[in-house]
This record gives sequence, structure tokens and C-alpha cells, in this order.
Amino acid sequence: MSNPIVDPLVEGLDTDATSPLVRLEATVEGVAVVTINRPERRNAFDAALIAALSETFETLHGAEHVRLVFLRGAGGTFSAGADLDWMRAAAGHTEDDNREDAMAMAKMLKLLWDIPALTVALVQGGAYGGGAGLAAACDMAIATADAKFSFAEVKLGLVAATISPYVVAAVGPRTARGLFATGRTFDAAHAEKIGLITQVVADDAALDGAIAGLSTEMMACGPMAVIESKKIVEHVAYQEIDHGLMEDTAKVIARVRVSDEGQEGVLAFLEKRKPRWSE
Repeated sequence: MSNPIVDPLVEGLDTDATSPLVRLEATVEGVAVVTINRPERRNAFDAALIAALSETFETLHGAEHVRLVFLRGAGGTFSAGADLDWMRAAAGHTEDDNREDAMAMAKMLKLLWDIPALTVALVQGGAYGGGAGLAAACDMAIATADAKFSFAEVKLGLVAATISPYVVAAVGPRTARGLFATGRTFDAAHAEKIGLITQVVADDAALDGAIAGLSTEMMACGPMAVIESKKIVEHVAYQEIDHGLMEDTAKVIARVRVSDEGQEGVLAFLEKRKPRWSE
């Protein structure tokens, strides 16, 4: 990785304003790595970390040359969920204050969900509560075999509310009900089985290999086509396949076919050469 976010693809960011709670590094090819940098607290959330993540994700919305975003935790743990001191303080807040805190978390997750580039969580150690919610809010998630997961909010008399839309989208309603209601801890193999994790790798070295492999794989894909592909999934998910939806999908492919990227991709295929974006 190159210098923290001083590459041309993110030109204009004030690096002095970037919180040390979150590191953002990028290559000139357009691979960005967001690192939650609170290892002394196992990368647990508090108000400051949520704000720093929100700022980082918002920056990635405007970084047009970013094609792939990895999200990971420093110190060998992805995220332990909510910080205990933050939770202790919240216990004395009013309902309105708690709603405001929860909305900050909800907005941060939505900013992650809406990043145009492909997003991939890299899970090591543990992803608990909101940490597992972060993994669910990414397009893909890769975990080491020894990683652990849980939604243990019920054991504190709480509910996994703000992360629920992303977890339910990843694992389905029935599985989510069981996970949320029991709060049980499960391993990476089970997380992959239920769809919370896309891929399990043996160890940290294999995780680095998966990062390199996926980075190479994504460079062969049209950048705008990736963005449009994410949008079309969001649009058609759980919709009735009626005439209106068929028209919508036909309009999308027609528009993309006549775009500069679409024309270049087809022409490169016919001419048996690489498209410009992969060179």
C-alpha cells in the first residue's frame, strides 16, 4: 500500500483532519484499505470511532478511482462490538440521547453499504455485535478459520437493532432470528454456511493471498460496470418480476451497452485484447 490517502485517486483530502482511529491507505490502481485502528480496545465502537468511520466511508463515496475497498481491524481483531465504557455511559443517557447515538451508528453502516466500489471485510480474531454488523454491511467478507462471531446483545438485555437490516440481508430472516435470540458464539465455518462470510481461509498468510487475488481479479472488471452491478442487485432484490421490473432491467443494460465503458469492453473482447481499464 502507498501513502495514506495522498494518492491522486483521493486528491483533495485533508490528511490532518483524518482521525488516527481509522487509517485509510490506497494504491494508484484503486485498491483502498480501511483499518479500524483501536487495537487496545479490540477495535470496539464508541462515538469517536463511529464518527471517524463515517468520515472515511463518506470520503470513499467521492473517490472516483477507487475500485475495491477492504475493511479490517488492527491488532488481529476485526471488532469486539460496542465499547464497554461507551455502553456504561449510554446507560445513564435519556432515550433521546440514545436514539441520537444509535442513529450515528445506523448512518455509518449505511455509508458503508452505499460505497460505490466493491467492499470486502477481512475478519480476523473476532467480529461481535456491531463488528459482525460491519462485516454484513460489506459486499463480501473473508475470514480466517479461527475467527469467532456473535450477536450477543440479548445477553445484555439489548437488541441488535441498527445492524439488523444488513445481517438479515446476508443470512435471511429465519437464521437471523435464531442468532439474535440466542446470542450464541459461532465459528467461521458456520458463518460461511449461513452466508455471513463469503470465504474462509486458513490463516493470516492465506488472508493476504486472498487480498492479492481479489485485487487482481477486480482489475479485470469495468469500474462502472461494478457500480451498476451493485445497484441492480439492490433494485431487484425481493421484487416481483413483473413488466415494470423487466423494463427497468432492460433500460439498465441498454444504457450500459452504449456507454463508453460498455463499448470499450465489447470491442476489446472482439479484438482479443485487454480493455483499457485493466492495463
